[in-house]
Amino acid sequence: MMQQMTTWKRTTLETIQWLVFLLASAVALPIVIGAIFDMNFTEVSGLMQRTFFVVGITSFLQGWLGHRLPIMEGPAGLWVSIFAVMAVTGAQQGSSYGETLRVLEMAMILTGVFLVIFGMTRLAGKVLNLFTPMVTGAFLFLLTVQLSGTFLKGMLGLQQQVETIEAAQAVLAFLTFFLVLGLSIFGKGWVKSYAVLIGIVVGWALYRIFIGEKKQEAADIALFSLPEWFAWGTPKFDWSVIPIAFIIAVILLSNVVASVVAISHSINGKPTYTYDQINRGSSFLGITHFLSGGFSTIANVPLASSSGFIDLTGQKRKAPFMFATLLLTVIAFFPPLVAWISGIPSPVANAALLATFVQLMALGLNNIASSELDQRKLTILCVSFLIGIGIMFLPTEVFSEMPAIAQNLVSNGLLVGTVLVIVLDQVWKSKETTN
Repeated sequence: MMQQMTTWKRTTLETIQWLVFLLASAVALPIVIGAIFDMNFTEVSGLMQRTFFVVGITSFLQGWLGHRLPIMEGPAGLWVSIFAVMAVTGAQQGSSYGETLRVLEMAMILTGVFLVIFGMTRLAGKVLNLFTPMVTGAFLFLLTVQLSGTFLKGMLGLQQQVETIEAAQAVLAFLTFFLVLGLSIFGKGWVKSYAVLIGIVVGWALYRIFIGEKKQEAADIALFSLPEWFAWGTPKFDWSVIPIAFIIAVILLSNVVASVVAISHSINGKPTYTYDQINRGSSFLGITHFLSGGFSTIANVPLASSSGFIDLTGQKRKAPFMFATLLLTVIAFFPPLVAWISGIPSPVANAALLATFVQLMALGLNNIASSELDQRKLTILCVSFLIGIGIMFLPTEVFSEMPAIAQNLVSNGLLVGTVLVIVLDQVWKSKETTN
């Protein structure tokens, strides 16, 4: 009896820890997207509710039937990049934010179709050779470079038609940034594990003390409600999203591989995976994208950062993770609780997220430097970075005369740079490969 009580207590505490990690990883990006698309408080709350629901249910499905590991399915940084680019290009083409969001729903659903095809035809396992450490590292580096601009604007208050830096918000944002960064590097035990959550809580408290409560629209919020299906409207088909969906699907396979390798290493002491596991993970990542498009939220991907949580807490059992995903799904049915969480100020959320990207960029650089950087690799990386990052600095207006199918592709420096690395790495073979 005493042993059962001890096991129950351990499971409960581990479930709560997993839940906190899920919340901390899911809470920031909906606020970022809400700011990009000028959403009001009610719309952001609805997006947050749908995000919690999709994160919970997709993480559970992957752990149960997909790759079957305790890996959080969280909002994808790549999709934030796509959302940000298409918000601008859509406006250039005369589309409203609502129309652009409907196109994005379709883009996520089509990406899901490609991912399911990759998994069911076992192509996911066959394209693994494309994702060399150099390619994966270059993708992570370009991702952090592109999104850093979006997060920095949010920290400075340069969103929703604001064109001048909000000094007070900026100071609190940078305090939050350095707090999260400091705790993640110098913190010990649970403090280090929950650096993001602690930073958000402290930043939010300071924001309320020195700036005041966020102005929220008066609205009647039901105590209980189901997440809304197609909240942004019926998906809108656009031929331009087909090549984008295909390229994103190929690139997202690296997320599956990286996450499975990282988690298996944390649990088993060495990186292990099977092709069947990768194929199942790809298929269920496609289902994740169907649900993300259907519930009008940011598409989720397996987050390799889950391995850091396991390493820090020593929680290797899958059961508490599964319980936490179900608990997060249940929380999504109670809008008042979700609305309270979504009241986090945008500068604070952006600062906490930017701090986590320091580690992500470091991971990218480590992957790039994992093997000797000879003339071939340096040339491939420099060409891809110069063109990819260069595109990020170009005004979106310069692409306005292009067809929509080309505009959304070539105006995204992350996609262009990543595709260049993959293509050049395959076309220009090293001497060891050709011999």
